[in-house]
Amino acid sequence: MHRPYVLLSAAVSLDGYLDDTGPERLLLSGPADFDRVDEVRAGVDAILVGAGTIRADNPRLLVNSPERRAARIREGRPAYPLKVAVSGSGDLDPAARFWHTGGEKVLYTTDRGAGRARALGLAADVVPLGPELDWRRLLEHLGTVRGVRRLMVEGGGLIHTQLITQGLADELQLVLAPLFVGDPDAPRLFGPGSYQGGRLRLVETRPVGDVVLMRYEPTAPGTGTVASAADHHWLALACALAAECPPSGTAFSVGAVVVAADGTELARGHSREGGDPVVHAEEAALARTDPADPRLAGATVYSSLEPCARRASRPVPCARLILDAGVRRVVTAWREPDTFVAGADGSGVLRDGGATVVVLPEYEERAKAPNRHLTGG
Repeated sequence: MHRPYVLLSAAVSLDGYLDDTGPERLLLSGPADFDRVDEVRAGVDAILVGAGTIRADNPRLLVNSPERRAARIREGRPAYPLKVAVSGSGDLDPAARFWHTGGEKVLYTTDRGAGRARALGLAADVVPLGPELDWRRLLEHLGTVRGVRRLMVEGGGLIHTQLITQGLADELQLVLAPLFVGDPDAPRLFGPGSYQGGRLRLVETRPVGDVVLMRYEPTAPGTGTVASAADHHWLALACALAAECPPSGTAFSVGAVVVAADGTELARGHSREGGDPVVHAEEAALARTDPADPRLAGATVYSSLEPCARRASRPVPCARLILDAGVRRVVTAWREPDTFVAGADGSGVLRDGGATVVVLPEYEERAKAPNRHLTGG
């Protein structure tokens, strides 16, 4: 699935609320953070909100800085990001400011909601997703049809919860405001759900005026053939490790990472590391794990190149090493070409052994980069 990078953005009180229950919107941020949000908006291709946010806040969702709008235009982009609304019912106020400010708008809805939205005359491109809202289909449409590479999600809590629990968020930008709400009827950022993604990775913390910005990334691999946001992170790391390999004219440069189901990195490795001229990336990484570690059964191996099915330098190929370790999920960027082994099919060996193989072709060029001298591409 070619989907955008999904950035969730929200501000909450110290006790985790998005708002209070009063008639006016509770301002959790100050001028410095509003300017930061404006900068983030200027850097994305689209901004998404749900129907509840449109009804409650009547937002405009603009890039307010003239300088930032001018910079977007100089880069060949529209002055404002695409504005995206999501509503299952399609029952939205056609007079809301969302539809009448900024640039292009699109509404994702159900088949039933599409008829309602069109009857209301909403000033947007209406895209039905089927009988129910389907986030994966929505994101794929944004990426492949609309060309959205970076999506900012500004609410509300239900949408944030759905994207997190479905493993579709690549980053959470959370602002913590120095106040309490204390009203159990007030809306929270995250609601009930199956949060199976393990711990998030903290990548930045900084004060912005009197609030604190915290940026997190997910770490947990996907399940089965469904790729999670963290799968992209780990495969990108494997590709970066491939670039660290000592150069060779007779072997590929490959990086590999072994990650537990909860997002804990168990080991990493790359080709020819440690002075061994024939060691493969997956072999090097698995050698650093404890064979008795029960986490291997639920782990994922990320390899920049499809694990080998046959090799001359060792008796056991990497696909078999992975299966022997108990790992049953592999994510890779690039199928092995016939450069050294004709008809190689590591993926076939893995699947025959009961493993799931996921290929993310958007990382193929990164995986090939340190091997151009071998492939001629």
